[in-house]
Amino acid sequence: MEHLFDILYEDDHLLVINKPAGLVCHPTKTDEYSSLIGRVRLYLGAPASLPASSRQSLHPHLINRLDRETSGVILVAKSAAVAGELGKIWEARAVEKEYLAIVHNYVRESHGIIEAPLGKDLHSPVAIKDCVRADGTPARTEYWLEQRLSSVHSGFEVQGSRFDVGPFSSSQPSTLTAQPYSLLRIHPYTGRKHQIRIHLAHIGHPIVGDKLYGGDEDLYLALVQNRLTGEQRARLILPHHALHASKLRFFWREAERVFEAPPDPRFAAFAMLAHC
Repeated sequence: MEHLFDILYEDDHLLVINKPAGLVCHPTKTDEYSSLIGRVRLYLGAPASLPASSRQSLHPHLINRLDRETSGVILVAKSAAVAGELGKIWEARAVEKEYLAIVHNYVRESHGIIEAPLGKDLHSPVAIKDCVRADGTPARTEYWLEQRLSSVHSGFEVQGSRFDVGPFSSSQPSTLTAQPYSLLRIHPYTGRKHQIRIHLAHIGHPIVGDKLYGGDEDLYLALVQNRLTGEQRARLILPHHALHASKLRFFWREAERVFEAPPDPRFAAFAMLAHC
């Protein structure tokens, strides 16, 4: 069996996973390996091919979800009873969620709060795209500047269609020009679709690698239509947007629970090299 995922914590009731970027939470294909929940079922011994009635007692529940390209902490309840308890905590917004993001340009303020309502983007050809709009649903995001970064000495480059990370060489110079970036720590207080990505783009700091909210949504269309060019890949810098769900903190059964996940290797490499 191939490697399913990285486990951060496990007991009789919970399974906490560091979801890799590029993996959807729920299936869009029949392949059990194509989604996180399919892999969880394999891990727990409840193949997705079994009838629902047969795997009811083993059926895991994802308590939180992340976009396909977002990596980080996913909490899994191993039973419906535990899922119900945790679900009430999430519904009450009694959960502290922390993310890390690498964004374009230098963020001036060391701290900020973005309060901007979100709703469907009626002007976009991308059906799933939302935007800031006055008649939208309230959304609030707080951020802290962790580090200002620069690609001047990074030597970070994109090689081939798999976005391999390689060292700088004179024969193949870096695809990055001298550009400013910022590493942010983020707490979303509401859980709207694409909230962090939209809010950061709204204040002029789109997330690195964001195909939908980075300023050119044709990058997203090119991806789904399988026509992304080498030049477009180089512009994106990273194969997946640089957003990582780094921590969950909440109280459950009279105890504080804190789960943390290290970022995706490419995310970490970019942040480290761009800081040099």
